[in-house]
Amino acid sequence: MSKTILISNRLPVTVRKKDDQITFHESIGGLATGLKGYQQKSGSPWIGWAGIADEVLSDDDKQLIDDKLNEKWSCVPVSLTKDDLDKYYYGFSNNTIWPLFHYFLNKTHYDFRTWEAYKRVNNKFFEAVDRIMEADDTVWIHDYQLMLLPQMIRNKYPNAKIGFFLHIPFPSYELFRTLIWREEILRGLLGADLIGFHTYDYVRHFFSTCTRLLGLNRKIHTIIYEDREVHVGAFPMGIDYDFFAGHTTDEPQAASFKKMSSMKTILSIDRLDYTKGIPEKIRSFRRLLVRYPQYREKVRFNLIVAPSRVKVDSYKRLRRQITELVSSVNGTYGTVDWMPIWFYFQSFPQEQLISFYRHSDVLLVTPLRDGMNLVAKEYTASRTDLQGMLVISETAGAARELGEAVIVNPYDYNAVAAGIKTAMEMPAEEKASRNKIMQERLKRYNIHFWVRTFLGTLKQVTSQPDIIAAKNLDQDHSLVVNAYRQAKKRVLFLDYDGTLVGFAQTPELAKPDAELRELLRTLAEDPKNTIVINSGRDKSSLEQWFPESNLHLVSAHGLWVRHPNQKWKMTVPLQNEWKKAIRPILQMNADRMPGSFIEEKEYSLAWHYRLCEPDAIDLWLPTIKANLMNLTSSLNLRILQGKKVLEIKDNRVSKGSVTPLFLRGKHYDFVFGVGDDQTDEDLFASLPKNAFSVKVGIDETRAAYRLKSWHAVRALLRKFAETGKELEAANRL
Repeated sequence: MSKTILISNRLPVTVRKKDDQITFHESIGGLATGLKGYQQKSGSPWIGWAGIADEVLSDDDKQLIDDKLNEKWSCVPVSLTKDDLDKYYYGFSNNTIWPLFHYFLNKTHYDFRTWEAYKRVNNKFFEAVDRIMEADDTVWIHDYQLMLLPQMIRNKYPNAKIGFFLHIPFPSYELFRTLIWREEILRGLLGADLIGFHTYDYVRHFFSTCTRLLGLNRKIHTIIYEDREVHVGAFPMGIDYDFFAGHTTDEPQAASFKKMSSMKTILSIDRLDYTKGIPEKIRSFRRLLVRYPQYREKVRFNLIVAPSRVKVDSYKRLRRQITELVSSVNGTYGTVDWMPIWFYFQSFPQEQLISFYRHSDVLLVTPLRDGMNLVAKEYTASRTDLQGMLVISETAGAARELGEAVIVNPYDYNAVAAGIKTAMEMPAEEKASRNKIMQERLKRYNIHFWVRTFLGTLKQVTSQPDIIAAKNLDQDHSLVVNAYRQAKKRVLFLDYDGTLVGFAQTPELAKPDAELRELLRTLAEDPKNTIVINSGRDKSSLEQWFPESNLHLVSAHGLWVRHPNQKWKMTVPLQNEWKKAIRPILQMNADRMPGSFIEEKEYSLAWHYRLCEPDAIDLWLPTIKANLMNLTSSLNLRILQGKKVLEIKDNRVSKGSVTPLFLRGKHYDFVFGVGDDQTDEDLFASLPKNAFSVKVGIDETRAAYRLKSWHAVRALLRKFAETGKELEAANRL
């Protein structure tokens, strides 16, 4: 029976060792609380690090930990060394990904050693998954420490249902493009079937990045990646609303927060981190005292900062900066009877935080950038009296859901000060009205709703019937390889761009590499084979790239043919007068669309737009195609839609029109044709019914079979070549 496997960097249980004693401590809050109920009900195993370095533990300790975590909590620990933690966690995860994804380029560090550690630890997590994984299991992976893991699992378990959720922001394309290992990270994420983010802003950034960096096509909610549709959506994480709204608190728990009836209290709760904007928050409070002096001795700011990474130098400096700012404000504005800021550098249990929430007039949540921020939701849920008001940064993910709160720009100290004033002076009726709306929303979209919605969507997108009838060859080449082995006379029609090589930014950059040239040479030297390169390229490029005399070349989508040791021949007599009418239209569009250009072939014109802004193409391409169709409808011309290219050519010429030249009277017992775009559909239609027609990618097709990428095409052709060598060696015996 299939199961759901949960994976995160940390387990919901932390292991500690003191005086040779192993202790276990359940985590509270955040993901641990969110998934605990689901895990207990479903019995799902949870894979993650237990919070203790491998070197600290003996073999007996490790066995004890494995057994206890498995028996009591259904957890599977991943062993990490101190070096792993230094380079993978503190290094790449928190010195590269964390600052970059939070828009702190000046704090982003690149180190190839930490990148190698990141890959190594992601592989450790894969090995842990692999030990308990079944082919049809569901996997839910969490957060930025494990962005390579989805593709690792996909490579071995192609039918697994894989979900990934990012709990931090996904940055804009302009920032993400600065990451050295950007493509590896994207391809790692795209191993998932469903990728979830907290807000639609992050979804939009991810779509934009995939289309710009990888040249991928997108639909409304999906990215087309190789032979799959990767679904992407916003799933705002909720809280356990009933816990916060229903928890009873005692007055003494908030003793240090008690105030005189005339004193307004402002509360702030953050982890020590530069993304939280704590110094900016203190400066905003100081601006409140400067601009609105009537609040001096009438307001108290309770600043809670939970210790985090206290041994890291930059965090030590941040703590020192916060302490100095607090001292400055208190020294400047404080009196004998009044201290403006009460600074607590400590963590508090959840129950006491709820008490603090209920005794604070304002919660100040002003991170410079935050994926969600659950503190804002916890405060609102805890205020069952419908009083108190949230002041929240517009750059926090939670602001998208809590629009009734006072929303501010965290960099604008005057705006934050004014926002605090607005919150403190808001009439009770208005606060009640706003809080009631927010509470109803939080009650409905709680943590349990988040879990159900994400896993339900993952099940839905992976249980839909395959939209393409073509059989997938990626998992099993045996059918076509056996047919190749048994054949006495074979012909292979091979498209070039996107099929034998990947797409390049400009056509001239897509030259064949040494591996491809050797592979084609081996195939063409087999006396049983006829190898046809059937491309849209001009004949001079093909002739230069493939000087081998035993290859058949077809250029310009079937217009020109060159057989071994022969000259080029035109298959249809054509004229070029039509170019005079079409070229100015294409040139006008090329001028309008920076990055596009015209490729002029002997008897066709191609307009390439691979380098254009995807949003601009989405806007203008339908109009451009419509205008071209109006012009070409009476000229016996055809518009071919390729991968990021429009080509205008004579309607009588196609890749399929030359097939009879090779098949007529030859009696091949193995016919193979492969291509990746719309121009290859003519080839597939022209092949015999028993042919192996193969589409590269996920698009709808007439082909009978499918491969996911040009890498997969090469892998299959290598098997053909190896099979030919095996047969040749057997014949010599």
